[in-house]
Amino acid sequence: MTSPISFTLEQEGSNGLMRAGVLTTPHGVIHTPAFVTVGTKATVKALSPEMVKGLGAEVVLANTYHLYLEPGHKLVRDSGGLGSFMNWSGPTMTDSGGFQVFSLGSAYGTSVSKVAKDTPDPVDDEQQVVDSAVKLARIDEDGVTFKSYSDGSEHRFTPERSIEIQHAIGADMIFAFDECTSPNATYEYQKEALERTHRWAKRSLEYHKAHPESEKQGLLGIVQGGRFEDLRKYSAELISSLDFDGFGIGGSFTKKDMDTAVGWVTRLLPKEKPRHLLGIGEPGDLFGAVENGCDLFDCVAPTRLGRNGSVYTRDGRVNILNARFREDLKPIEVGCGCYTCSNYSRAYVAHLFRAEEMFGATLASIHNLYFLIHLVRDMREAILHGTFAEMKQRFITRYYKA
Repeated sequence: MTSPISFTLEQEGSNGLMRAGVLTTPHGVIHTPAFVTVGTKATVKALSPEMVKGLGAEVVLANTYHLYLEPGHKLVRDSGGLGSFMNWSGPTMTDSGGFQVFSLGSAYGTSVSKVAKDTPDPVDDEQQVVDSAVKLARIDEDGVTFKSYSDGSEHRFTPERSIEIQHAIGADMIFAFDECTSPNATYEYQKEALERTHRWAKRSLEYHKAHPESEKQGLLGIVQGGRFEDLRKYSAELISSLDFDGFGIGGSFTKKDMDTAVGWVTRLLPKEKPRHLLGIGEPGDLFGAVENGCDLFDCVAPTRLGRNGSVYTRDGRVNILNARFREDLKPIEVGCGCYTCSNYSRAYVAHLFRAEEMFGATLASIHNLYFLIHLVRDMREAILHGTFAEMKQRFITRYYKA
C-alpha cells in the first residue's frame, strides 16, 4: 500500500544526521525542518487561521484527547474533518492523546493543576504534571482508564480507540498510542512501559491498516525508552521495523540528555521517513533537535508564553510587563518581520497587558510563533548552504549571553 505521505531528502549536514527535506501530505507540503504550530482544540489560541498562515506556518497540530472530550470527534468528522472544521487548508496532525491521558486525564480531583499553575517556567510545567499525576491513571495491558479534566467523568483509551478517534478527526498525520512515562521513572519501569508501548504500537498499526483511512492519513510510530541508551536503541530498531509512515520521538528525558538521547534514535531510523520530536520548543532545544536529525517539532510554549506577556527576542526571552518597556516605542524586536513588530511598539503591547486587553495576547503570540517558525526556517536554509554551525553559534551566543 502506498503511503499517503512522503519525504524527500534535499540536503544532509556535515554530521550525517541533520537534514533538510520536503514532506508531502494530502493537504500540501512542509519544508523541513519545520516548527509545528499547536492548535490544541482545533484553534491556535488568540489567532485566526489567516493569521497563522500569515506567520509562515505550514502545519498545525491538534490534540486528540481534548477534541474527543469537546466537541467530540464525531462532530469534527461530520464537519468534514479537522481542516474543514477549523478552516485550515494546509497539512494537519493529531497526537495520540497519550500524554494528556497520563497527565490532565489523571489529574481530576488532585492538586496537579496547582503544580502546573505554580511552575515558574511554563515551558516545563507539562512534564511536572506527568511526574505528579502519571501514577494516578489506571493502566492495564489493554489500555488506560482516566478521568475528564473538566468534569471527572471516566473514559478509556486503547490503541484501537485512539486510532479510531484520530481517523474521525481526519488529520494528515496521526500517532500510535503509547505510554507516556516520567524521565524520573526507574529503568525497570521504563522497560516495562516500553514493552507495552511496542505492543500498543503494533495494535495501533494493525487497526489503522485495516481501515480505509490508512490511504489518506499517515501513521507515525513513537520511540520511547527514557534516558536509557539500550532502551532507546531497542525501541528505535523495533518501531522502525514496522510499517509506519514516519516516526515520533517521545520525551521522557531531561533537557540535559535530550540531544544525546535523540541522536541514539535518529542514527537508527530510516532516512526516507519523517521524524517528529514531540513537545520541543525552547530555541536551544530546537537547534539540538535539528542537529540530531529531527524534521518536525511541536510545542505550546510560544502561545502560552505570549498569553503571559513573555516574548522571544534574539537577545533572549523578556517579559513585556517590565517597567523599562512602559514607554519604549521600539518594536518588540527591531528588524523582525512579523505583523506585531511591523505595526506596534513595546509600549503599546505592554499597555494592552496592563489593561488586560485580549489583543495583547494576540500580538505577543503572533510575534512568538513568527520567531520560532522563522528561526527553524533559517536553520533549514543554513543546512542547505552548509552554514548551520556558524548560524547556531551566532544565535546561541547572543540568545543565552546572560
